[in-house]
Amino acid sequence: MRNKVTVFLLFLLISISIEAQKPQKLSSNQIYEKLQKLNFLGSALYIAAHPDDENTRLIAYLANHEKARTAYLSLTRGDGGQNLIGSEIRELLGVIRTQELLAARRIDGGEQRFSRANDFGYSKHPDETLKIWDKKKVLADVVWAIRTFKPDVIINRFNHRTPGTTHGHHTSSAMLSVEAFELAGDKTKYPEQLAYTDIWNPNRLFFNTSWWFYGSQKKFAEADKSKMLSFDIGTYYPLKGLSNNELASIASSQHLCQGFGRLTTRGSQTEYVEFLKGDFPKDKKDIFSGINTTWNRLKGGGEIGEILYSVEKNFDFVNPSKHLPNLMKAYTKILKLENEHWKRIKTKQLEEIIIACSGLYIEASATSSSTTPNSTINVNFEVLNRSNTSMELNSVEFLSNGKKIAKEIRLKANDKRNFKEVITIGDLPYSSPYWLNSEWNLGMYKVPNQKERGNPETKRPVEIKYNLIIDNKPISFIKPLIYRYSKRDKGEIYEPFEILPQVTTKLKDKVLIFSTQEAQRVSVEVRSGGKNTKGSLSLKAPDGWEVTPNKVSFSIEQKGDVRSINFMVKPTQKESNGLLKSIAEIDGEIYDKELVEINYEHIPKQSILLASQAKVVRLNIKKQGTKIGYILGSGDAVPESLRQIGYTVTELKSVEINDKTLLDFDAVVLGIRAYNTKKELQFKQKYILDYVKNGGNVIVQYNTNRRVDVKAPYDLQLSRDRVTDEYAKVNLIAKEHSALNYPNKITSVDFENWVQERGLYFPNKWSKEYTPILSMNDKGERIKKGSLLVAKYGKGNYVYTGLSFFRELPAGVPGAYKLFANLLSLKKNER
Repeated sequence: MRNKVTVFLLFLLISISIEAQKPQKLSSNQIYEKLQKLNFLGSALYIAAHPDDENTRLIAYLANHEKARTAYLSLTRGDGGQNLIGSEIRELLGVIRTQELLAARRIDGGEQRFSRANDFGYSKHPDETLKIWDKKKVLADVVWAIRTFKPDVIINRFNHRTPGTTHGHHTSSAMLSVEAFELAGDKTKYPEQLAYTDIWNPNRLFFNTSWWFYGSQKKFAEADKSKMLSFDIGTYYPLKGLSNNELASIASSQHLCQGFGRLTTRGSQTEYVEFLKGDFPKDKKDIFSGINTTWNRLKGGGEIGEILYSVEKNFDFVNPSKHLPNLMKAYTKILKLENEHWKRIKTKQLEEIIIACSGLYIEASATSSSTTPNSTINVNFEVLNRSNTSMELNSVEFLSNGKKIAKEIRLKANDKRNFKEVITIGDLPYSSPYWLNSEWNLGMYKVPNQKERGNPETKRPVEIKYNLIIDNKPISFIKPLIYRYSKRDKGEIYEPFEILPQVTTKLKDKVLIFSTQEAQRVSVEVRSGGKNTKGSLSLKAPDGWEVTPNKVSFSIEQKGDVRSINFMVKPTQKESNGLLKSIAEIDGEIYDKELVEINYEHIPKQSILLASQAKVVRLNIKKQGTKIGYILGSGDAVPESLRQIGYTVTELKSVEINDKTLLDFDAVVLGIRAYNTKKELQFKQKYILDYVKNGGNVIVQYNTNRRVDVKAPYDLQLSRDRVTDEYAKVNLIAKEHSALNYPNKITSVDFENWVQERGLYFPNKWSKEYTPILSMNDKGERIKKGSLLVAKYGKGNYVYTGLSFFRELPAGVPGAYKLFANLLSLKKNER
């Protein structure tokens, strides 16, 4: 039975993932639910630190049971996490996790907001967090979110009163929320924001507590709950055929890169929120108690409510188009509201309902997925009225260039109208995540435009306004230009339409290691964004490095074609490092961006423009052996990094391991989270240990300590121990061990310039057979010796390490390369 449930959930998730990339087409049930939300004028803002921190149960309850406009403010985009589904880390991981949050909100009914805070990795205290983030700026973003979203209710995911007991980002999110609750209504605070919005005073602030924050269910049962509200969030939605907690599970499962795929749950379940500030609700079962959430909240809203409440009460599920006259009447009145905030929100909601009730299908699809600035594109239009309501398309207007095209097409019932237009694209900015357009630092992204701050993604570059007459009343709808096509093995596919450069370049390797002074061939891919692209390419190297030739001409006929151009790069004699930058030139214009495309089925395709560059490192490194077997874990760039220093790396699937698979390798490496993600490894461990026993070196990189057994040859217990300060002092405690001496001498200098952290999930208990090589600790904490353990097993060596090589090697950290080479070269006779 459990397998059947799992299969059903997998099918459901796949279906939702595919549909999430297509325009929404509402059923009568969904229209009715939208109508219920239209008639509720209350808002709730949920605040936490990262993607996957949000309580989807409570967000879904507020959005679907209460019918409130509900948003999740995630202070970061999760850039510092790990990636279970691919090799993207840092800013690219942040792009994925942003889209996974948006996918979750499409399911649980919420909206999504962000701050400019950069997830720099695990932090043990809010003092560190707020120093790296720049507290004043992140606090400004929380105030901005409150002033623009205008919530009646704010709910914190974490406890602001317990700094140092959990992730510093978590506690900081709550502390900032508590402070911003008061500041948002003070016109003397962040007055520059008031050019775009007004001050706002939320009614009340809560903390979404549970037994977990009390240490045990017994302690929570005994706690004073006089200031707590509780809700049964297991409520069933007949219109959806799902319970609220089922819906929440599906939403949470969108966080695939964090391994949040899960079974659905259902049944009665109590959620608690603790009152912190504001006015206490009269009804402890209703978080909006005492707040006017009806149309009467607005001046002139009573007349609108009279119309729309009647439509809701008498809704016709078989023929929703019968309500169009009243919906259009209400629409006209909403446009006259004085309250600009609610007018904007309710206009958008009602437009969506009107489109759905009329069965109106409007779409503009380009003939390709992208174009360049100042170019022309072919656009195919499809317009269809699937109701008996009188309807006419007067014109279409391209908002990017202001071009308005008269149509005056009468839309008869179910009579599809197609037409084509050739549109000139103006000098539009490139399509790329807006927070990556300016150079960022460890703790903060730079977003100069105040109005962009907090937006989940970049506004679509080409939007089209459709001007119609419905039931003799004018109305306009704005929709983005898209790209629609099909594949025989996938069916209909939608992709965002992008504006991209005329040419982009890509250095194949992001880190280039030069172990000698000999010149190396460096390959650059040149990709054309349009037809007949001609120009030149050069490489800008650090001082003292030499590049030949100075410049190479290129000519590419077809859009999307790629040409590979080779240069010879000679390093300095002494150890050094820097950036190698690729620069293309066309008619005097410089192009220095690389196009990164991320295309997973559960999120829309993403196009990211980053600086086209690679880190080059002159490194005197020695190594033993050449053939490395790499057993893939959750995905990392370590195999390519090892190839950079001359190893031949064969990537192995764990299911293929047998008594012969590993015999020819000089060393075998297991990727990060291998035992967490590859359950079949428990059946293959005997082959891995036999390989070690017969003289091989095995390096196991970090695994999380939850429900996993790495089946080490001797007792080894994983923990949550970590050292988050990448500058923390590292002590060499096994100074004579070959791991620190052969074939490279490791000193404290080799631990300089590490990135993000020292390591994570160190073992905290191990048997006497292991030799701890290093010790380290964060400020104020006990010394940890479990970051690197080596044990002799038979004729070979077994290594377990929580050091973050998966971050350091792709970042080109010289000392990390030397140390890893030593582990691969461990002597067979090490005591």
